[in-house]
Amino acid sequence: MGRLHGTIVDDATGERIDAKVHVLTASGNFAHPSDAMLKVGPGTPFFFSDGEFEVSASRGRVDVLVERGTEYEPARVVVDLPASGSVDMEIPIKRWYYPQEDNWYPGNTHIHYDDKETRPDDRLGIDSSVEGYNVTCVSVLDRRELPYASNKYPIGVMNEFTTAHHVLDIGEENRHNDHSDQMAYGHVMFLRLRNQVDPVSRGFLVDAFSPDYPPLCFACDEAREQGGIVIWCHNGIGMEAPVAAVLGKLDAFNLFDPFWMDPEYDIWYAMMNCGISLPASTGTDWFVCSNNRVYVQQDGAFEYDGWLEGMTRGRTFITNGPALFLEADGGGPGSTIEAGGDHTAHARVTWQSHYPINKVALVVNGDLVETQAFEDGSRDGVWEVDVPISSNGWIAARCSGLARDSFSQAIYAHTSPVHVRGGRANPKQVAAANAFAAGIDRSVNWVRTTGRFTADKQRDDVLDLFRKGAVAYQALADD
Repeated sequence: MGRLHGTIVDDATGERIDAKVHVLTASGNFAHPSDAMLKVGPGTPFFFSDGEFEVSASRGRVDVLVERGTEYEPARVVVDLPASGSVDMEIPIKRWYYPQEDNWYPGNTHIHYDDKETRPDDRLGIDSSVEGYNVTCVSVLDRRELPYASNKYPIGVMNEFTTAHHVLDIGEENRHNDHSDQMAYGHVMFLRLRNQVDPVSRGFLVDAFSPDYPPLCFACDEAREQGGIVIWCHNGIGMEAPVAAVLGKLDAFNLFDPFWMDPEYDIWYAMMNCGISLPASTGTDWFVCSNNRVYVQQDGAFEYDGWLEGMTRGRTFITNGPALFLEADGGGPGSTIEAGGDHTAHARVTWQSHYPINKVALVVNGDLVETQAFEDGSRDGVWEVDVPISSNGWIAARCSGLARDSFSQAIYAHTSPVHVRGGRANPKQVAAANAFAAGIDRSVNWVRTTGRFTADKQRDDVLDLFRKGAVAYQALADD
């Protein structure tokens, strides 16, 4: 057997840098050091390296692929390995995107490690570093007392993994599923907590006798009372999502979390058509099982409170690779532009991407009003277009590509919206509000006939909450 010794360096600085490595031997096998931490998730297998690695392989052609987050170009090297002896190689990786220069900072707001993870500290350290996060948010959760590895961490910012350029925050995923283990009220995440919000779970997630109480909105209130940030996760699935949104319980909305589907965006778009401001965020959920990340622009140098403020102001885009930016009448995501009467907004969309982008679209009130297609793909570009705006609402940009990354996901990015005010009522508001009100009526029936409680007051509390949500949507439908 031959030995391959590799050193990974930053192309610009020449400094050794950690990364994830795929070594494919001449016999078609994935080779890795026996003690290496392995990537979790679909697609190409990788092992993590601190910048230096050694593997044994049979004689012949060996393919080496090195990746580091999404801001570096993957580097591929092919080498002929002898039957014995060793080959030394230096692998430079080139950075194509420097978001921090414009005060954009990437984060992952949804991570857990399950009970099969035996090295959570090692995993957490290498995930955060190799993925290039400025913010890593891990959430404790309670699901039938399963010993999830990430539940070992105490609530709050962990100094052990926190530096001037990176914050590790241990938060909470507060949850409810119904008696068939399907999502009922839904799941919501809390960041920047001082104390755990109990119960972390209720209903079937705990045991067969746990009541479907309290509702998630009550937990959201408690989290906010201690300065916490509330993010709905799992893309609006759950009967309480519309209630929490319209009653102002949410600071952001996790999408593309961890996989993209149209229904996720349909819910988000409909909520924004109701005039509800919901900045986009995202995460990877179990482990780091995708390249998903949210970029947040804040004022000045990185610090966690400023990053969270930028998120709640809607200064975000979500992506698994491309950098996507939008300006409408000079305002970026999270800003508000005035559009009295009929108005034409000047939109400017810019993008950069290692993987080619095949479509860029401008979304107005949930409709793709303008698109640019690139049959051969585009890795960077600027697109300016005038968009007629006749009502209140919102404008966002999204892009996609036919290429797939090493997690086997199609390339995608979406900005948070620029809000439009001062015009006529959004023509989609009535239909969206009525649809949410009808959904809440179905939820009320579930609470009455299926939900389990230990006292009538518990059921009455939940019914009262859902009715307040229905009234709020009815008011929007009547505007």
